[in-house]
Amino acid sequence: MDPRRQCQELNDGRFIPVLGFGTYAPEEVPKSEALEATKFAIGAGFRHIDCAYLYQNEEQVGQAIRSKIADGTVKRDDIFYTSKLWCTFLRPELVRPALEKSLKDLQLDYVDLYIIHFPMAMKPGEDLLPKDENGKLICDTVDLCSTWEAMEKCKDAGLAKSIGVSNFNHKQLEKILNKPGLKYKPVCNQVECHPYMNQSKLLDFCKSKGIVLVAYSALGSQRLENWVNLRLPVLLDDPLLGAIAKKHKRSPALIALRYQLQRGVVVLAKSYNKKRIKENMQVFDFELTPEDMKAIDGLNRNMRYLDTTYFSDHPDYPFSEEY
Repeated sequence: MDPRRQCQELNDGRFIPVLGFGTYAPEEVPKSEALEATKFAIGAGFRHIDCAYLYQNEEQVGQAIRSKIADGTVKRDDIFYTSKLWCTFLRPELVRPALEKSLKDLQLDYVDLYIIHFPMAMKPGEDLLPKDENGKLICDTVDLCSTWEAMEKCKDAGLAKSIGVSNFNHKQLEKILNKPGLKYKPVCNQVECHPYMNQSKLLDFCKSKGIVLVAYSALGSQRLENWVNLRLPVLLDDPLLGAIAKKHKRSPALIALRYQLQRGVVVLAKSYNKKRIKENMQVFDFELTPEDMKAIDGLNRNMRYLDTTYFSDHPDYPFSEEY
């Protein structure tokens, strides 16, 4: 089966490949690894590459894409590239310059998808996480609807083919959907989503509005001290996932990825390990039974790996809502 044909239609008529390659790596990982892993992923068949300004590796990821175009593996329009607008650029006048900065780093003319990374504005400036002298986050007050209008202008200018959001709860999505004079609906909402946090209510809400749910941390999460609650159990060690994996002669990671595809969720698989990158492409080679799906649904415990307590005082903190 050709993974490049495995796409879901977005509400603007464009198509997103249902399996994406995640490029985030912690600071201590050399940036050159993002270059090598992305090149390998494209060679292995990945066509959807997910990155962000926050990851500080768009230069390397862009280089990888351009080198695979140069060697004839892909054409630019074979690749679906996602970037994200960071929280320090949510003021409307900063949106386009932020996207232009990403494009300059990437050395690409456009991104396929540009999304608001978090609905929480922070003080503009060079610091990714601006703090006061007591180490507290410095918030900014921005109307997300005005940020969205600036995103719409980026789409009109051809700098982003599609626009969407990430980490929004249903009320924040409603706010944009109900905006007077809305020109384009968000095509997606990218959120943490895995068998321990299956986001079924948010998924139903998004489907009802024609918005695609994109899952990050779909395999649980990398155990990163700064971002992840390390006390939580490791998803891929779950006995039920192990049993279903054994039955299908697959890895627990493939079961977790396949689960999302069968729910109509676009799923991101993050790995810099070549063996696992290749293995993740096998997600199209088998199918889970309705019984498997129901059993995996039963694992849900609304457990968030991403530790966002640092942001929880922000007036627009999205995770206090049930969904």
